[in-house]
Amino acid sequence: MPKHYKGRFAHKIDIGRIRITNEDQANVMANGLGEVLLCVCDGLGGQNKGDYASKLAINYIFEEFLRRKRSAPRFAKRWLIKTIRGANAEIYREASQNPEYKDMGTTCVAVLIIDDRMFVANVGDSRAYSYRDGKLTHLTEDQTYVDYLCRTGKIDPREASTRADRHVLMNALGIYPSASLDCKSMPYSGQAILLCSDGLYNNLAEGEIRACLSTDERPDQKVNALVAEANANGGSDNIGVAYWECVKDD
Repeated sequence: MPKHYKGRFAHKIDIGRIRITNEDQANVMANGLGEVLLCVCDGLGGQNKGDYASKLAINYIFEEFLRRKRSAPRFAKRWLIKTIRGANAEIYREASQNPEYKDMGTTCVAVLIIDDRMFVANVGDSRAYSYRDGKLTHLTEDQTYVDYLCRTGKIDPREASTRADRHVLMNALGIYPSASLDCKSMPYSGQAILLCSDGLYNNLAEGEIRACLSTDERPDQKVNALVAEANANGGSDNIGVAYWECVKDD
């Protein structure tokens, strides 16, 4: 019998302390099929461009999510890939037709929870984590030039955080007519899920993230605490956060 998890969720975007516009978008939603979708997008291209790209992406993805008519884990990965590629096409089409939005793009990380599976998709350097019993686990790999250098052994991982090119992306939605993305299926058994843009994890150590998630507070309070701590540590970028946690059955 399919397992539909009961849960609570929250999402938040914040401009940070340095930027003059907010190009991040975040959302969490459950649909009538008992599925849960989390998504965070971090716009690229500056001012109106990045803001518009991230809005186009997240709006398209959640509109498609609400249109889903049947829930079947075996088709979920295909649906998620198709939907994110559809968002890519929307951004690319708008950028091609309107010179004001030329070269706009966005990162995108999404997690779709269906029964006892979760499907994790990633384009760019926004991240997905799972959290349970004090353990924070990466679900995605950053698609940046520095991360590529680390994975291929060309630089020591300890150099990554200080390199000037550490923010250079290898991938984003809307830059090319077709999208390349990572998408994988994983077991799901009720662990909390956190999605965030680099504005959060670049300003918070993993120990600080764990500390915020380990409390007995409501999801919205945990999300507010994450954003507040990131801003207290400098707030060097926009911050986007989406968070889901299960509620134990009585």
